[in-house]
Amino acid sequence: MLRDDINNAVKDAMRAKDERKLSTLRMVNSTIKNADIAARGEGKPPLTDADLLGVFQKMIKQRQESVELYEKGGRAELAAGEREEIAIISAYLPKQMSDADVNAAISAAIAETGAAGIKDMGKVIGVLKAKYAGQMDFGKASGMVKAALSS
Repeated sequence: MLRDDINNAVKDAMRAKDERKLSTLRMVNSTIKNADIAARGEGKPPLTDADLLGVFQKMIKQRQESVELYEKGGRAELAAGEREEIAIISAYLPKQMSDADVNAAISAAIAETGAAGIKDMGKVIGVLKAKYAGQMDFGKASGMVKAALSS
């Protein structure tokens, strides 16, 4: 599904002569193909839509890091370009969960796994990743899980 959406968006960007969107979507397609090849090398099937959401989040995180570096280096035009790419890629992610929703999901995952302490953090994160891939920032969520398990 996501692959088809992206391929259709590439065609639309070509027709509209939107160079930024076209180059970003081609880069996304390239990243997807590389991830598929890597999965095949490990004997895994092609990536599912849930796997692709993780790939998209990784791409967005890389661009956010680039924005920070460009801003520190005084390269506002490059930072703006990265922000445009973030917006284009983000359009393919589901709506992000609010902090309240993330806390509720963490509580449910802790109850589901029977997690009792920090040593069970991996189990809780695993359940969250399975259910909410692409919907929450797991970097932020891991801190929230740690806080919940410490108290």
